[in-house]
Amino acid sequence: MSAPSTSAVTAPTEPVKKIMLEGKVIAITGANRGIGLGVAECCLANGAARVYSIDIGDVGEDFNKISEQYPNQIFALKADIRNEDEVTAVVDKIVEEAGTLSGMVVNAGITNHKSALDFTKEEIERLFSINLFGAFYCARVAARTFIRLGVKGSIVFTASMASHRPNKRVPSAPYGASKAGVRNMVKTLAYEWTKYGIRVNSVSPGLVKTAMTYWVPQQPDWEQQLKYYGGIPRLAEVQELGGAYVYLLSDAASYTTSIDIQVNGVIGNVCYETPVAFTPKIVVGNIDYPRSWEYNYL
Repeated sequence: MSAPSTSAVTAPTEPVKKIMLEGKVIAITGANRGIGLGVAECCLANGAARVYSIDIGDVGEDFNKISEQYPNQIFALKADIRNEDEVTAVVDKIVEEAGTLSGMVVNAGITNHKSALDFTKEEIERLFSINLFGAFYCARVAARTFIRLGVKGSIVFTASMASHRPNKRVPSAPYGASKAGVRNMVKTLAYEWTKYGIRVNSVSPGLVKTAMTYWVPQQPDWEQQLKYYGGIPRLAEVQELGGAYVYLLSDAASYTTSIDIQVNGVIGNVCYETPVAFTPKIVVGNIDYPRSWEYNYL
């Protein structure tokens, strides 16, 4: 099948007024658990016909519960996202079974928090191979599939608030850099693939209650910390991220591309430091702001 003409895929259509995924087939990498599974559940709750998890691991109890709630609508396929051929094979299988592909959530990722001086070469390379290179391969497979099928598809990456600012409590320069690379890639891919009618966006979650963050509320000073951070003083449930993904995957977002949606209830606002003898100031209008204030993120 030849690719559709660029004029056909970019022509304006009647705007969709409801945010829904009725009849859509969505692939989500790393959706056997965690954020990916929460997004999958939200997609199904908003009318998706089928959701496929592309994951290297096995499904667990949470996945099986959602499968029971939505029988014959959520499926798990195994692939290593670092291998583009494997991803291509499972996406081809999705199209063979479901007849189409409407959207892909590029979500699979890993983290490793330690001082930059302590990272090994192998740890850095593994972070980038999954979070950045694997993400690129998945997006490219999705784009090639959309073009082949003539689908105005949507690709949504999972970025991170760590790509916007340092994570002061648990730093990880390689992780933040890999996710910043994702956000930059979103802009370039959106620019390149608009002519095919493909939209590319990302979502940056803050602290979310998953197996990767189980230790956060166990810190002895956690409750005390929350008193000094603006916003909602708790970790997000994975389903609370779903609205951003559902919108970006839906036809209601037909004019939305190249953006990042921050879903971050814990703002990590102003942290007051001990005054020093000389405190430079920033003057905005008639208001002086002390430079000893420090913006930080959990």
